[in-house]
Amino acid sequence: MRNSIKTVFAAALLVAAGAAAYAADISDTQAPVGGQCLAGAPVVLTSTSDGALRVEVTKLMDEAVAVAESPEWVASPRPVFLWASEAKVACGKAYGYLRSGYQDAEYLYKCECFHSRMISYMH
Repeated sequence: MRNSIKTVFAAALLVAAGAAAYAADISDTQAPVGGQCLAGAPVVLTSTSDGALRVEVTKLMDEAVAVAESPEWVASPRPVFLWASEAKVACGKAYGYLRSGYQDAEYLYKCECFHSRMISYMH
């Protein structure tokens, strides 16, 4: 009986700790919220052809990969590495969709937005 009470109490603490950690993540002020991007209006989305989009997305992705692999930015106290990693993933997904002939507006926007945040924290 005593062990089951301890087990229930321990489980309740773990659930409460997990909920508190998640709540802290939601209030992160550096995450773009609802279209708030430092770049303003998306430029990549104005390109109409898949070929032009692929070239631009590849350029942004290559820059993000280079920054994410740079020891200078990995060890930096600024969130450059964070946004480079986010841009790398978003641009990779956008590129994958473009290769299959689909323009995913959400990932194109995220690619450009996260890349612009990366650049803004570099300077």
